[in-house]
Amino acid sequence: MRLLIVGRLSSELVTASKMAMNRGASVTHADGIDQGLATLRAKGGDLVMVDVGLDIRRLVQALSDERIRTPVVACGIASDARAAVAAIQAGAKEYIPLPPDPELIAAVLEAVAADARSFIWRDPSMERVVRLAEQVARSEASVLITGESGTGKEVLARHVHAKSNRAGRPFVSVNCAAIPEALLESELFGHEKGAFTGAVARRIGRFEEANGGTLLLDEISEMDVRLQSKLLRALQERVIDRVGGAAPVKVDIRVLATSNRNLADEVKKGTFREDLYYRLNVVHLRLPALRERLADILELTAHFARKYAELNGLPLRPLAREAQALVARNPWPGNVRELENTIHRAVLLAQGAEIGPEAILSPEGESLAAPTAASGPVERAASAAEAATRGLVGRTVADVERDLILDTLDHCLGNRTHAARILGISIRTLRNKLNEYVEAGVKVAEPGGVRAMAAYG
Repeated sequence: MRLLIVGRLSSELVTASKMAMNRGASVTHADGIDQGLATLRAKGGDLVMVDVGLDIRRLVQALSDERIRTPVVACGIASDARAAVAAIQAGAKEYIPLPPDPELIAAVLEAVAADARSFIWRDPSMERVVRLAEQVARSEASVLITGESGTGKEVLARHVHAKSNRAGRPFVSVNCAAIPEALLESELFGHEKGAFTGAVARRIGRFEEANGGTLLLDEISEMDVRLQSKLLRALQERVIDRVGGAAPVKVDIRVLATSNRNLADEVKKGTFREDLYYRLNVVHLRLPALRERLADILELTAHFARKYAELNGLPLRPLAREAQALVARNPWPGNVRELENTIHRAVLLAQGAEIGPEAILSPEGESLAAPTAASGPVERAASAAEAATRGLVGRTVADVERDLILDTLDHCLGNRTHAARILGISIRTLRNKLNEYVEAGVKVAEPGGVRAMAAYG
C-alpha cells in the first residue's frame, strides 16, 4: 500500500497512518496539489489523503484527465460537517475527521486495498486450480489465466500475488480492453512531457508503477498486434521505453495475464503473436465456468446475500429452499458476476424473513424460474445435493464422520492407507477411529472388503 498525504496536515496524521498500515507500505507527503500530482506521476500510489481545505475538485479532475485512478480521501476537523459534504461532492471517496484515529484510518485503508470481489470457492474443480495457483505463486514465472467473462480471473490473479514473494509490493492491473488503442501504449509504458497532445507532464506507466511487484494485463487478447511486439521486448529484457523518451527504463516485475478467448486459436488467426503467447503461457490456469462449479453456487450466494445486506443496511435474510434450488438450476452465462448482481437485486427486493424465488429476477424484472424440466445434469446435481443435505439434518457430527470413514474404507476394499489418503487424515488417526468403532460393536471392513464385528443400527 502506497499512501500519499497532501496538504499541511498534522504530523499526528502521518504517525497514525504509519501505525495503521501493514509492513511493506510507504507514506509520502506533498505540500500541495501540484506537488501531489507530480508525486503520483513519478511514483504512482494506492490512496491519496488530502486536506479538506485544498481544492479537492481540481485534484479529482486532474487525476481523471490524466487517467490516474487513485482514490481520494479528504481529512479535516471533525466538527466541519459542511466541508466534509463538499469534499464528498467534489469526488472524495471518504472523509476522515481529525484528530486522526489509527483504527479508522486502518479501516479506510483496508476498504481501499480489499478486492471488491472476495475469493471464495468450494467446488473440487476450483480447488484444483487454486492449489496449482498457490504452488506456482512463489515463483517468478508468468501466468496465463483464462476463462469465460465473470469467472473471477482478476480475483485469482490477486490471490497469486498475495501468495507470492512480492505480496508486500504493488499489484497493478491494466484492462487492455477498456483503454483505447491509441492510449494503451502510454498507459503501459508512460510518456514524457509533450510526447502527444495532452501530455502536460512526464508520467510513469503501469510497468514502472508495478516495479518490484506484479502487473496484471487483463484481457490481453484485446491488445493490438503492433503493441504486442513492444510488450514482448519489455517482458524479455525487463526494460521499457516511455512514449517520447530517449533512454530505456529498467523494471522488475512479475507479469500475469488474463483472457476470455483461446489464445492458441488467436495465434492461428494471426491476431496474437505466437512468441508472446509462449512467453506468457509458462503456467496456464483455466477457471471453470460457474455452471461447472455446482458446489460454489450456494456458497457464493450466501456470501453475496450477507455482503449486500450489510452494504445496504438491510437485515440478513437467508435464501428460502425454493430460491436455493432456483439459483442452483440456473446456467449463469455471466458466471460469478451475473450471480452477484442477481443476489444484490434479490436482497433489495426481498420481503419477509427469507429471500424467496419471487425475488430472484433478471435485470428486466423477469423471473428466472423458467418452466423447464429438471432433467439436465445441473438440475439433477442440484436435486441430489439438496437431498444429501436433507439427509444430514438431525444427525450428530460423530455419526456422519463414522459413516464417511466406513463408506470410504468399503470403497477402498479395506485398504487403510488408501482410505486415509482419500479422507485427508493420517493412517494412525484412521486406525484409532476404527478401533473405537470395533469396540462399539460396529462392522469394519478388513482388507479384501469384508466387514468384521456386528452391524450397527
